[in-house]
Amino acid sequence: MQKPVSDSSQRKIIVKNLILRILLVAALWASVTGWQGCTPTPEVKTEICIYGGSSAGVMAAVSAARLGRKVLLIEPGQHLGGLTAGGLSSTDIGNKYAVTGLSRDFYRRMGEPYGLFEQWRLEPSVAEQLFQDYVREAKVEVWYGHRLTGVKKSGTRLTHLQLEVPESNIRAQVAAGMFLDCTYEGDLLAAAGVSYFVGREANSLYGETYNGVQVRENHQFPDGIDPYRIPGDPASGLLMGISDGPLAPNGTGDSMVQAYNFRLCLTQDSSNQLPITRPASYNPEEYELMLRLMQHRESQGDRHDLYSYFLINRMPNEKSDWNHRGGISIDVIGENHRYPEADYDTRARIWQRHEDYIKGMLYFVGHDPRVPAHIREEMLTWGWAADEFTDNEGFPHQMYVREARRMIGAYVMTEHHCVGDSVVRDPIGLAAYTMDSHNCQRIVMEKDGMMMVKNEGNVEIGGFPPYPISYRALVPQATECTNLLVPVCLSASHIAYGSIRMEPVFMVMGQVAAIAADLALTEGLDVQAVDHRAIMDRYESDPLLDGSIPDVTVDEADPERVAYEGDWRSEFHFARTYGQSLLFSDNADGTARLTFRPEIQAAATYKVYLYCTRLRGQDIEYPTRTTVRVEHPGGTADIQFSYADHVNEWVEIGTFDLDPTGGTRVSLLGEASEGFLVADALLLVAQ
Repeated sequence: MQKPVSDSSQRKIIVKNLILRILLVAALWASVTGWQGCTPTPEVKTEICIYGGSSAGVMAAVSAARLGRKVLLIEPGQHLGGLTAGGLSSTDIGNKYAVTGLSRDFYRRMGEPYGLFEQWRLEPSVAEQLFQDYVREAKVEVWYGHRLTGVKKSGTRLTHLQLEVPESNIRAQVAAGMFLDCTYEGDLLAAAGVSYFVGREANSLYGETYNGVQVRENHQFPDGIDPYRIPGDPASGLLMGISDGPLAPNGTGDSMVQAYNFRLCLTQDSSNQLPITRPASYNPEEYELMLRLMQHRESQGDRHDLYSYFLINRMPNEKSDWNHRGGISIDVIGENHRYPEADYDTRARIWQRHEDYIKGMLYFVGHDPRVPAHIREEMLTWGWAADEFTDNEGFPHQMYVREARRMIGAYVMTEHHCVGDSVVRDPIGLAAYTMDSHNCQRIVMEKDGMMMVKNEGNVEIGGFPPYPISYRALVPQATECTNLLVPVCLSASHIAYGSIRMEPVFMVMGQVAAIAADLALTEGLDVQAVDHRAIMDRYESDPLLDGSIPDVTVDEADPERVAYEGDWRSEFHFARTYGQSLLFSDNADGTARLTFRPEIQAAATYKVYLYCTRLRGQDIEYPTRTTVRVEHPGGTADIQFSYADHVNEWVEIGTFDLDPTGGTRVSLLGEASEGFLVADALLLVAQ
């Protein structure tokens, strides 16, 4: 779901199909003649209907179209790409090894405007244009501005979606053989009568540790911040945003939802700025807690600046992605709990409340005289990027709905899968991020006889490698619905979902769901009966679903494809490596050597890449001369590159004609290199 459409924006709805044009004519006729009834509700038929134009929805629609299916993509708002094009510009990756198929293709194509192999830090407008390019190239039919009002079912099968265009007489009905719910809210799965959960399960339900109520240290207030309007006076009442409810024991389940915000796109480039103005609803009392936190830091002599209160990640073209940081920032903690199951009007009010709060906070930090001068002055150097979100005055069109409904499907992913204690038998993709939850509530706690404010709900637990996601987590229980797939609000506990719920993974799940829908239609199966191996055979043999030659990747941990000499040790840097580990050699005596031996399936011209991992530790002096030897059917080439210039990315070694006859070798040569050697992964990309 995107921001509710205003009357002026509604008149600009792009009508992309003949039925909608007919409906608009009928609506006009009704307004002229004074007819009071609704316009007719025609039935539109398609093979695969996808509700939700999120990143997952776009990739699902493109996949279905490339598989030859007639597909309809329905987006309730006016934009495609969801959060990936809606402000979440600093991509949460976890581990790039988990990003495959069209998802990987997206980030490579994002690199093209910048002359890069891949780009993970996105300008929203560039990302949205790329999503538009995908649907145009695949000839996907898209309906904008249509939202769900109901469904029809026959037994366990969905038969129709019922839709409306707000502020109009336009109604539509879509019949399909397969349906995908690609919304962040799970509206279709709920309308279809599929079981779901909102909030946090108790730890006891799935034997977890990090679910339910959690009071932890990160994104937390320091001790001593008074919660009352008049400090020390409980009778004066609590400051805005603080709950007066009791704190349940750690691990207790509830219906609270982790906080939402908007991921903001701001710039210090004065030639591309819109000013941050005072919102009509501005109330400086809402930010008293932020002021008290600033005053506390001042009194303790702590250094603090704008970056102490906002997580600011630099983007291309002098733009930045702003996210929540610390005890109080742009997360609107505690004000979204009704959102997942709310009606459209209530959601619109919650949405507007989040927008007003965040805009007011930025104005407060820049203009309230009680804010330390150095922070005010720094804030005033920033403004909205004028060339982003141009139809919304620079403000994002997608709220960061981190979590809403979660399906209780044929299988539930839990913390045990994240940490590797349980492994699924039907893997269809990987997740790789930490178990992550933002805070759910702001409370009063007593410590050493003093009442103070604390946040509750934040969890950040990592240190595990990429792990597989079950196909059964994408499908409902067979007794509830047999032709629906759910790649976004998939079946997972709160804390496991916090690890899975990353945009690149959603794109993978969208593609997988489309392949499953195609197989179900071809074979006349319920989605629960589709064999995950058939899905993965199609996915791995043709990752882009266009007949192109798949990449060849060799991980350093593959003993059949990697051989080494000298002193090497395996290291685990799960959030940094490509895959689970890397091999490291000090190369002290210059004798270290490691050879990748890729298996070439198709003769072609390939670009050869090596991954340059960012290592743990500060002030590392990365090598400036590493020598690589490529043995190929046409001969041998020794190539040097600077590791220091390519940290955390693929470095291109060269372009070579390779074939399946064997003999292709790519070696790191210690005797011709300076400094240490790192072997993580080899990549061959057919041209």
